[in-house]
Amino acid sequence: MSVGIIMLVHTAFDRAEQVARHWAAAGCPLVIHADKSVPRDAYKAFTKAMSDLPDVRYSKRHRCEWGTWGLVAATQSAAELMLEEFPDVRHVCLASGSCLPLRPVQELKDYLAERPHTDFIESATTADVPWTIGGLDHERFTLRFPFSWRKQRFLFDRYVALQRRIGYKRRIPNGIVPHMGSQWWCLTRQTLSAILSDPDREVYDRYFKRVWIPDESYFQTLSRQYSRQIESRSLTLSKFDYQGKPHIFYDDHLQLLRRSDCFVARKIWPFANRLYDAFLSDKAGVMKRTEPNPGKIDRIFSKAVERRTRGRPGLYMQSRFPVEGRENGLTCAQYSVFEGFGDLFENFEAWLARATGTRVHGHLFAPERAEFADGQSVVNGALSDSAALRDYNPRAFLTSLIWNTRGERQCFQMGPRDRIKKIEWDIAKDPNAQISVITGAWAVPLFKSNRNFSEIRQEAARLQRAESKHLEVLRSQWAKARIRIWTMAEFIEAPMEPLQTIIDEIGQQNLRGLAEVPKMADLTGFGQFLQNLKNQGMHPYLMGDFPVAHDPHEPQHNKPKPYLVQ
Repeated sequence: MSVGIIMLVHTAFDRAEQVARHWAAAGCPLVIHADKSVPRDAYKAFTKAMSDLPDVRYSKRHRCEWGTWGLVAATQSAAELMLEEFPDVRHVCLASGSCLPLRPVQELKDYLAERPHTDFIESATTADVPWTIGGLDHERFTLRFPFSWRKQRFLFDRYVALQRRIGYKRRIPNGIVPHMGSQWWCLTRQTLSAILSDPDREVYDRYFKRVWIPDESYFQTLSRQYSRQIESRSLTLSKFDYQGKPHIFYDDHLQLLRRSDCFVARKIWPFANRLYDAFLSDKAGVMKRTEPNPGKIDRIFSKAVERRTRGRPGLYMQSRFPVEGRENGLTCAQYSVFEGFGDLFENFEAWLARATGTRVHGHLFAPERAEFADGQSVVNGALSDSAALRDYNPRAFLTSLIWNTRGERQCFQMGPRDRIKKIEWDIAKDPNAQISVITGAWAVPLFKSNRNFSEIRQEAARLQRAESKHLEVLRSQWAKARIRIWTMAEFIEAPMEPLQTIIDEIGQQNLRGLAEVPKMADLTGFGQFLQNLKNQGMHPYLMGDFPVAHDPHEPQHNKPKPYLVQ
């Protein structure tokens, strides 16, 4: 008793011949079906090249288009010829010209000999399969599909929509329960002959001719009617991506295929010479004699699908630019944004770099240029400080900066003077962002400037409006960044606690506390400055409550109280 192979071929006939000879050399009779769309000359050359093999037959040719009845008709013709010509065949395996045996054929024959009444066919109801693509699961059995999905897509979609609109539903014959599964099966002679000689076969064929992708449901459904024992799995390793397209195996998948322990794999790239040379050698011991377990490599395929659909966080590729809300993270690493700190503290960037060991930039979105750390004009990844290039796509600028410097935390300053309208929402919604804000600190440079007071009042009003709108973004329910906001008045009352908290969040924890503190700007007379703005009709409310008579940080004649106890 032997194992018969039905092979469906339509291209790469040199590889199909190589694999067919491998099956035949192991004593497996073959029935080959060639797609009717294959040119006659190519078909004749193929059959002539195989003429020296005695146990090879060629079945009636059908036109096989994906998702149509032709694939089932081709399988039926080949199966009938197999059962008629080779009475000693006990199991019949369906394969394609791109299938490749992974283990010695004798191991497959021994495996099936130990299970003489077992049918290996993936067969599950529509409610139990997660892999249906395109929104057609149970509907593929209750609607009609006379048009090709690939060649007549417009008619296909319109006809489906029409049937849905009028509520049309087909009757499933004889109360059978539709099942689905992989096209590639291995059935016993008894089950296959029962399906092909069923007295109601004409009824079933007529019904399945208008089912969508019938090659994944015809044998899968009818085998449930006749099989004595079904193993709902395929002996052929076949993987599909999120679009329902088969994964193609290349030379660099050699070790992956060996780890699967499967008997057959598809779909093999025709030019994968290394794979064909390795697996068609039929050497004993190439694969372990163990139960096929494609689940061992499912994790790798799951990662491949995730990489293709979601990409890598913070990396935008030309072939995969996501739509709003579907990107896999704006940035690839955590970073810190400081608003108002550079105005309140002198040389804040240098102090923060020493305290944290991170790269600290100035105002990256300043109007004139991107203020990179240490005054650089170009940083990692050839990222320029040009304001024009940055403002062309601020999101890509930030994303590129974080991606190009991954492994090193980036810190930068931001404020109402900067051009942040196009980027503030992106930063606020980015879980990787740590945003620390001292509201109203932009008034300190105005306080120290030597400009006309009328100009100061106008500029203060403009900056306050800008920061007020920015704070609305940061306080939005859509914000996902780690955000801390202090008014200037409450921050300078006890600056060490928030500074220590920020440093700890960055990851530079020091059990003894900060050894060095930034120098705060001299705010003598700042309260009166704010009162003068009020007197001129501009109400500075973002700074908090600053008394006019006595400024919170005004130097005292007695011994000053330091805001850090060493």
